Amino acid sequence: MLGDCKRVAFTLVEIVMVVALVLVIVSFAVPSMMSDIEKRRLPESARRMRSLITLTRANAMYDGKRYRIRFAAEDELDSDGGDRQPIIEREDEPFLDPGFYNRVTEPWARGDTFLRDVWCAGVRLGRPTLDRIMEERFVDDLSEELVDEVDEQLSEYEEAYPPLYIEPDGTTEWVTFVVTNAPRDIEIDDLIEDEETANLFPRIEVIFDGNTGLCWLQRPFYDEELDMFQEHGWPPVLRKDFIRPEALSEDEVLEIRETRVR
Repeated sequence: MLGDCKRVAFTLVEIVMVVALVLVIVSFAVPSMMSDIEKRRLPESARRMRSLITLTRANAMYDGKRYRIRFAAEDELDSDGGDRQPIIEREDEPFLDPGFYNRVTEPWARGDTFLRDVWCAGVRLGRPTLDRIMEERFVDDLSEELVDEVDEQLSEYEEAYPPLYIEPDGTTEWVTFVVTNAPRDIEIDDLIEDEETANLFPRIEVIFDGNTGLCWLQRPFYDEELDMFQEHGWPPVLRKDFIRPEALSEDEVLEIRETRVR
């Protein structure tokens, strides 16, 4: 009989208790999830920068024209209306108008390469070497001759962001893009030389070998790792993504080098 069916219902107290329990769970889960998202922004931005370099190189070879990657100058805006995103330009008329570059407006050259709060703290041209890393990190311990040499190298550029030129055959020089989520008012020298600042704000180096087109992500080496490279005469170039915080062991370096040789 229909009259004999019992209806199941919840009391107001039960509903309130369930809602309260859900809110408690969410209050614990959301901060953890947000923290995880924040941590992923830096490596994801570095991967996007690598993809952009690869795409620029591919288009330079496809078009048979010279391209360049640079960052906005003072009082200049990028495609997003800010100054954090890289700018891609092409030398459209190398014979009629050599040295004049137009911005590339295709979709692949625009968009959010660097996610929120992530930016490029500096661009270094040239192959990474132990001497150069030591010069940057331990500048106070250098001899006067070495300091003069460093100053002479840096004086070639008016800014900390020299453009990267990619030739029509895809070749270019080595370059390192230093990507970080540190506040914008922190100088790159502080990120490198000041240990406390370096530990507080991580950075990832996007290293591009302009001869082979190989590009990888590499965190800055620890002092003990630099000592290991120096002891064995190894160049500080892994040619493999390495951004985990754990220290790199000698066996791992040997494995990476043997794998690369094969």
